[in-house]
Amino acid sequence: MKSLYLLIVLLQMTCFGNCFNILVVFPMPAPSHFILGNALARGLTEAGHDVTMVSPYEDKNPPNNGKYSNIVLEGNTQAQSSAHRKINLFKFGKVNPFLNMKSMNYIGKSATNSTFASDNFKKLLESGKKFDLVIVELFVDAGLGVLACHYQTPLVVFSTLSSNYWVNSLVGNPSPSSYIPDLFLTYSSSMNMWQRFVNLLMYLAKDLNHRFSFLPTQIELARKHFPKCVDDNGLITNVSLVLLNAHESINDPVPYVPNMVNIGGYHVNPPKSLPKDLQEFCDSAKDGVVYFSMGSNLKPSDMSQDSKQALLSALGKLKQKVLWKWDEDHLPGKPENVRIAKWFPQQDILAHPNVKLFITHGGLLSTIETIYYGVPVLALPVYGDQRINSAKAVAGGYALSLSISELTEKDVSEALYELLNNPKYRENAKKRSAIMHDRKVKPMDLATYWIEYIIRHKGAPHLRVAALNLTWYQYYMVDILLLLLCIGASFLLTAYFIFRNLFCSRRTDSKLKKN
Repeated sequence: MKSLYLLIVLLQMTCFGNCFNILVVFPMPAPSHFILGNALARGLTEAGHDVTMVSPYEDKNPPNNGKYSNIVLEGNTQAQSSAHRKINLFKFGKVNPFLNMKSMNYIGKSATNSTFASDNFKKLLESGKKFDLVIVELFVDAGLGVLACHYQTPLVVFSTLSSNYWVNSLVGNPSPSSYIPDLFLTYSSSMNMWQRFVNLLMYLAKDLNHRFSFLPTQIELARKHFPKCVDDNGLITNVSLVLLNAHESINDPVPYVPNMVNIGGYHVNPPKSLPKDLQEFCDSAKDGVVYFSMGSNLKPSDMSQDSKQALLSALGKLKQKVLWKWDEDHLPGKPENVRIAKWFPQQDILAHPNVKLFITHGGLLSTIETIYYGVPVLALPVYGDQRINSAKAVAGGYALSLSISELTEKDVSEALYELLNNPKYRENAKKRSAIMHDRKVKPMDLATYWIEYIIRHKGAPHLRVAALNLTWYQYYMVDILLLLLCIGASFLLTAYFIFRNLFCSRRTDSKLKKN
């Protein structure tokens, strides 16, 4: 008993030195965002930390060790989520990417404002609870970074995407428009001249929008609720670390400053046994299974009738069985080889050896999961980053992509035949999977290490690059270019006047001699 008591005391002392109070804020009313935030919060809890998770959703099965607490954003956030579900996103996907900026500004304003206005969140602020670190999901909600100032802690930013404009500017990360396409475009890293021109225009438009529309709105929201943490220069906060939901197996290689870390795939869990009926369905599929899901936000019933019919006709001709995640109880015209349900355990299905193909909208989580298990893809992108994810998958050789608004039975059938019968797509998917699994440490362990590192080193200011201390004209060497232009212009003017005087002097001498 005495030995057991000493062991308990030792463990408590160890925890006292290494366990931290961490606030995790994921305000976006989208299930996919909650999946990422909750996976990060639970992973930190399992590492021994006390975690407070703030989001519009509740973890129905929280860790039972007493170190995880859930603050559910109510009211406006839930209304926003409900309104989001009523939108036909298949129509929203047709919006010009340049016009998307206005929509993203509105989404960010709503997320930031509804978080600050939430009664449950206000109770947390008024509780006096202290934190050692604040982690904020940065998805057009930069104003939430003010929480690090309020709690006097370092700030870790989580990007649900790869490196992008919203996070690059916070840590001075370079992002050349010559080979890094914007997230809302459909280009690969090998852009032609016209694509590079369009990409440059997108970069410039986003920069102007960020400086003169998005950021001022976010700063005003932060000033309204935390006036002491906003001065004339904006939010009083420094980003110590950026965690990216990205990895070399999925994304193109791009430059990262020292305080940016890839942890893509951390949310993927070891596969579990399928429910008995699904297990029998997949096991008995001698020709294989095609899994079809459009993610957690899109409602496949909102597709146009032509697109539905094209898919139904093409899928009905397959010898493979099909699992289709469908949002209604019935699917008119459903072929016999197709089984529908409102929910499927996606990761566990993709892990089954009989699954031959994944038909997906190209969402990042689905892309990560299909690469993790090495399953080729037929992508039907609709909006947002789905298009560029699909373009990268096609460039990676493990996918084909079709326009959801222009589907025909012929196109779908040809794509399905190619993907199911040409082994190169599965081979390339397996190669990508091998890259994803070839890591020194698990991605969640990597995230935990860096979060603890930031706390231990008081925000790790030694990782900040000097670019953050420069103005935009200094960063882009505009002042140097102007100086060189001035010197060059002065040299040319001086040369002009010298030659002019010489020429005039000779003409004068010539006239005098003639006279």
